[in-house]
Amino acid sequence: MNRTALFAFAVFVFGSGSVRAGADEGMWLFNNLPLETLKNRFGFEPDAAWSEHLMKSCVRFNVGGSASFVSSDGLVLTNHHVGSDTLFKLSTPERNILENGYLARSNAEELPAPDLELNQLLNIVDVTDRVNAAVKADMAAGAAMLARRETIEAIQKEALDQSGLRSDVVTLYGGGRYHLYQYKKYTDVRLVWAPESATAFMGGDADNFEYPRYCLDACIFRVYENGQPAKIEHFLKWSQAGPAEDELVFVAGNPGRTSRILTVDALKYQRDVRMPFVMNLLRRREICLQQFGLNGPEAKRRARDELFGIQNSRKAYTGMLGGLQNPAIMAAKTAAEARLRAQLKADPKLAALDSAWDEIEAVVAQRPDLLVKTPVVNSRLFEIAEEIVQMLEEDQKPSGQRLPEYGDAGRESLLQQLLSDAPIYADLETALLADSLARLAELRGGNDPMVEAVLAGQSPADRAASAVAGCTLADVAARKALIDGGIAGLSSCKDPMIQIAIAIDPEIRKYRKVADELAERERQAYAKIAEAQFATAGASTYPDATFTLRLAFGTVKAYDENGQRVEPLTDIAGAFNHQDTHPGQDDFQLPRSWNDAKGRIDGATPYNFVTTCDIIGGNSGSPCVNQNLEVVGLIFDGNIQSLTADYVYTDEQSRAVCVHSSAIREALRTIYNASHIAEQLGR
Repeated sequence: MNRTALFAFAVFVFGSGSVRAGADEGMWLFNNLPLETLKNRFGFEPDAAWSEHLMKSCVRFNVGGSASFVSSDGLVLTNHHVGSDTLFKLSTPERNILENGYLARSNAEELPAPDLELNQLLNIVDVTDRVNAAVKADMAAGAAMLARRETIEAIQKEALDQSGLRSDVVTLYGGGRYHLYQYKKYTDVRLVWAPESATAFMGGDADNFEYPRYCLDACIFRVYENGQPAKIEHFLKWSQAGPAEDELVFVAGNPGRTSRILTVDALKYQRDVRMPFVMNLLRRREICLQQFGLNGPEAKRRARDELFGIQNSRKAYTGMLGGLQNPAIMAAKTAAEARLRAQLKADPKLAALDSAWDEIEAVVAQRPDLLVKTPVVNSRLFEIAEEIVQMLEEDQKPSGQRLPEYGDAGRESLLQQLLSDAPIYADLETALLADSLARLAELRGGNDPMVEAVLAGQSPADRAASAVAGCTLADVAARKALIDGGIAGLSSCKDPMIQIAIAIDPEIRKYRKVADELAERERQAYAKIAEAQFATAGASTYPDATFTLRLAFGTVKAYDENGQRVEPLTDIAGAFNHQDTHPGQDDFQLPRSWNDAKGRIDGATPYNFVTTCDIIGGNSGSPCVNQNLEVVGLIFDGNIQSLTADYVYTDEQSRAVCVHSSAIREALRTIYNASHIAEQLGR
């Protein structure tokens, strides 16, 4: 990392209230936008109406990812890979939508998603004082955690009852602030158009997180209300030309998680313990899914969606770990942390805040054991069984005393997922469960009492086969009957997957309790660090990402890599050239629809482009807009240099990768004969 990047990193650690000159860092809260920075650097002053319109034009996918309204009659634009969960669930052996794409010629042909929930943010309220008032200074971590949890659930339930909106209290600045986010939910969501995976993910794993790119990673849904396309007030217009090089653009989306506030001790734990542990798990699952896919074309189809997610995560973690293994990054973090702590110690009013780092060091020391011992089972049938077991047990408590995911405020969304009729494949479940049980035995030992109870005298493979064969939970009616039967019916349930969940649940709860108490200690410590940053550098900075709506800004900008200039835009002609220079490699071959339309396509149409906007996982599907709030692009990836963004951002080489708005429109009109959809965009 060069000196400029190190300086950018050091500036962030001090929690600067304004972005350094030339830096496009920041995932900004919509109720705390960097207005002065935008005015000083770009001469642009967005007003309250501008930010409200953009905020309400955005939606969040509950499966992870971002999107936006792009028409007055409910069209929603997102990535193919964000929509892939739904595309997979809508696919059958006879109609592989995930692989071959889909086009609805009319509203009647739009396919209902089985369990998709979209969230439109309508309101943000600061509830910090009320949440903090629940925690007394003399409380132990466990009591503080329960008091905070009960207060948060009460706030959420009150807000839900008063407004009818989904209401989530979000922890910001590591615990320094708490905001209530209120969303309108759309649960009648239907697929309108998706291209083939061959063009959405052209280049496959080799091109993933690379640039230049040539991907049509886009798909379109529509939200319905009362059986009709929803009438949408706030939606984004469509740019006629897209962005020019060096043009100011904005990305509005839901970045999943960043860890830029972490202390040096916490980063060392991530580098040396957690991330290697997670990467080993990802590699294992990747091999399991690859081996399963070798059983034939249908097995390959069934494994494909999860395999893509695992491979994507594995490559992302590789980049993040590589960043933390860079001594320059750790040296910059160490030096900046030392300077901040010296500032605190030199000020009697702030000196007490310095204890936060010692507390985090103590917490981090307990995490490795927790990481290894917490049971993790990768199986949809097991997840359903565990959720039912836990929900029925938690329902015996007042809402505020339950585990947060089982509180009354979130019950509707929980049941929508739990009672989804999405297909579950017994052969894939058996393979995944067998691998998970084998790993559980490896980590805890074959003579571990929980392992013995789970295996019930069988090998992991045999236990998985018998449990899946005897499980009734693939049937939604069976799940509902079990839920309706309550806690009394649970004890007499003979379903083998429920029995496995009952055997594992005490251990999950045991280590969940430890983890929650450690998280509370961390939350209190990071709240002090946030207070230190506010005190030394001002409060007008951005918090770490929390899968809530944020605004990033930047420009369409080239960069240098290995001494060569990387141009900011590619074009559609380049996609055909990319295919031709990789003969015989399936991941680089465009689908038949593209090759058949080659003579009709305008090859000069811009295809993909990069910006300096600060993004992370979860931003996939975010609209990229210009100052006039017109869609100019669709975020779908970052380049390899962006993978350190979980911990550090610099705009020197880090780039967000977008599908160009013109490419989406050109493809709809010329390749997919979908002018009826193209004409709706932005209207």
